[in-house]
Amino acid sequence: MDEAEREKFAGFLLRMRGAGLDRRDLIAAIEATPRTSFVPSQWRADAWSDRSVPIECGETIEGIDLQMQALAALDLQPGCRVLEIGTGSGYTAAVMARLSARVLTLDRYKTLVELARQRHEALGISNIIVRQADGTLGAPAEGPFDRIIVWASYEELPRSFVDQISTGGVMVAAVGPAEGTQVMEKLAKLGSRFERTPFAQVRFQPMASGVAAAI
Repeated sequence: MDEAEREKFAGFLLRMRGAGLDRRDLIAAIEATPRTSFVPSQWRADAWSDRSVPIECGETIEGIDLQMQALAALDLQPGCRVLEIGTGSGYTAAVMARLSARVLTLDRYKTLVELARQRHEALGISNIIVRQADGTLGAPAEGPFDRIIVWASYEELPRSFVDQISTGGVMVAAVGPAEGTQVMEKLAKLGSRFERTPFAQVRFQPMASGVAAAI
């Protein structure tokens, strides 16, 4: 980081400590992952802000504050097998790969998949699989996963994912109306049900089925 970026990173740390989010291993993984490499050049000044930033294919990378909240709720551990739905720029997959055993990340856009793969390879991160796929139903053939995170919203609790999560596992997802504010929740698996802990209000795009044909 140059001096200007380090100053913005320090501001992010202050915000997180003020919110009670100071998990050292997660902060170290974030610091070790060059965020500006995952943000289009015209938006790099906003990389450490709490606002979402446009990326390719009409998508966005969520603000670092929300990403930190979501990854903290996920409570990643060294042996975790992680499923991410919504690769986006590939940034959160890169951070999670430093804290877990394996990350499978899915996106419906081929362009985003290819760019994320290139960024991961450039950083020498080898425990991520990036795949173009319809993430609507998750990846049942490759589960169960210890952690699942989804960067899209569901109108109702995604109960179908219970079977893809290992005992004691955690899913982080947004639940609420497609047009309006949703609540991002930590969904901890207890038996055949979820224990729900809300932690942020968001406005995510609803989960879309299929894969993009052209981009």
